[in-house]
Parts: sequence; structure tokens; C-alpha cells
Amino acid sequence: MARYLLLRTGQATLVLWAAFTTAYVLLQLLPGDSILIKFQNPELGLSPQQIAEIRARYDGGASPLAAYATTLLGFLRGDFGYSVDTGTPVVERLAEALPATATLAGAGFLLAVLIAVVIAFAAGYSRTSWIRGALLAVPSLFVSVPVFWLGILLIQVFSFRLGLVPVIGGSEIQQLILPVLTLAVPIAAPIAQILARSIDRVQAQPFVPVVAAKGASRWWILWRHVARNAALPALTVAGLTFGELIAGSVVTETVFGRNGIGRLTEQAVNAQDTPVMLAVVVLATVVFVVVNLAVDVLFPVLDPRLRTAVA
Repeated sequence: MARYLLLRTGQATLVLWAAFTTAYVLLQLLPGDSILIKFQNPELGLSPQQIAEIRARYDGGASPLAAYATTLLGFLRGDFGYSVDTGTPVVERLAEALPATATLAGAGFLLAVLIAVVIAFAAGYSRTSWIRGALLAVPSLFVSVPVFWLGILLIQVFSFRLGLVPVIGGSEIQQLILPVLTLAVPIAAPIAQILARSIDRVQAQPFVPVVAAKGASRWWILWRHVARNAALPALTVAGLTFGELIAGSVVTETVFGRNGIGRLTEQAVNAQDTPVMLAVVVLATVVFVVVNLAVDVLFPVLDPRLRTAVA
């Protein structure tokens, strides 16, 4: 088990380094110059020498390789540099935006898992073909709906038409209802599809009729015997879709006017604030890698057959 954890941790570290390097190189190749856009304004009255000093402060070194090394070492120490747009430390901007996005992403993910479980188990328990077919068609509908369109539709229906959820004002919980639903619907789709297929596959196994012959009810069999064996593929997909929460939050927070990592990313892109964009990419990668590492560790816990393979 220790060897398995060490191997997975090494792979996660390699992924983080590759993501950082790729993002750094691509951001450096972007057209335009964020330093000149921000500081080469006649109203600021900065001389070329002062602009060069500012550039040296942000670049972190004279050569591209030295700048890369300085930035990488800074990230390892938790120093993400300074925002070109505001001049404040990037870590402070992330700290201000992260709580709102973490709340939105966490609630959205939990709701997505709940929706997926309800759809998959209802389809697996139903004996009526048309109800089962309708339930299995719901994930395909969910995944085909654009996030921005869904957000606008929810605002139109529940805020403007029905007046149930206020768009402006209201409590924190009221402000979370529509954004969480917007974020959860597309994420629930792949989890529900994989879980429903896994339930069908497990229900076809020989042990299910044996348990039924002992007098167990269909619900007991589904919940106690089928669910645990069907959860592993769905757990993998859930870990992969969790990485989409940052991308989904960009659109969701923009549609609903929420301040978070999504809004911060939008502002950084508009201002070509490369230090902030690099920090957001690394943050999203860290979340994705950590969640999937946790999923890998949970596999041997949920399936005893895997414990001998990783021992």
C-alpha cells in the first residue's frame, strides 16, 4: 500500500509540474504585453527606465529560463507574484475569491451527486420500461444544455416569472440556489450515466438472484449489494468531473454576477494579467490532482480485491 501511495503521489507531482510548465509557456506566448498595456499610459508619466524596472520585478529574471525558475520556486514557496492589474499579491486576490467559489463548487458537486444517484437508482429500481427509458434519457438532456443558457433560463423562470428566488439581494442561501443548480446539472449527467450502466451490469451478476432467493427485497439488494459494486466507475467519473467545477464556475459566476475564482479569471483574461491566470491554472490543477489522488486511495478501501493488487 505504501508503494502504491508513493507511486500515485509521484504521478500527481509530475502532472502538477507539467501543468505549470505548459501554462507558463503558453501564457508567455500570448500576443500583447500586459506590462505595456497597464503602465505605458501617458497619464501615469512613467519613463522607459521605470517601465523596465517594473518589467524586471514581474518577470523575475533577465532570461526566460531564469524567469521560469524564479516563478517555479516562488510557487513552491507559496509566492505567486503580484497582479499586473492591481499591483497586489496574487495570493491575496486568490484568498479573497476562493471562499465564494469553494462554497459554490462544493454545494454544486454535492447536488450533482445527489441528482445522479436519484436518477440512476430510480432507473435501476423501476420495472416500467417507459419510466426507466425516460429516466435514462435525462442525463443526455442535462449534458446537452449549455451552462450559460441554463443559468439565464433559471433566472427567467424562477426569478422574473415566478419570483421565487431574488436575483439581487436576498440571503446568502437564496443567492446560491440558482448558481448551484446551474453548476450541478451538467456535472450530474456523466455521473448518472455511468452509475446507471454500472447498476445494470452488477444486477446481471449471478449473486443477485442468489440474494433474492434468500428473501431480500429489490430495494435491499439494490442498496446493500449492487450499490457498492457499482460505485467504483461512478467514483472515477465523479473525480474527473470535479475538475470541471473551476471551468464551470467561470461561466456561472459571470452569469449570476458572483465574485469568485470565475470572476477573477474573467478579469485576469481581460487585463492579460498573466500572474493571476497562471495561479488560477495551477490552483485548478491542484484541486483536480488532489481529488483524483483521493479517489485512487479510496479504490482499495471500497473494493477488497484491489488491496492485494496494491499491497
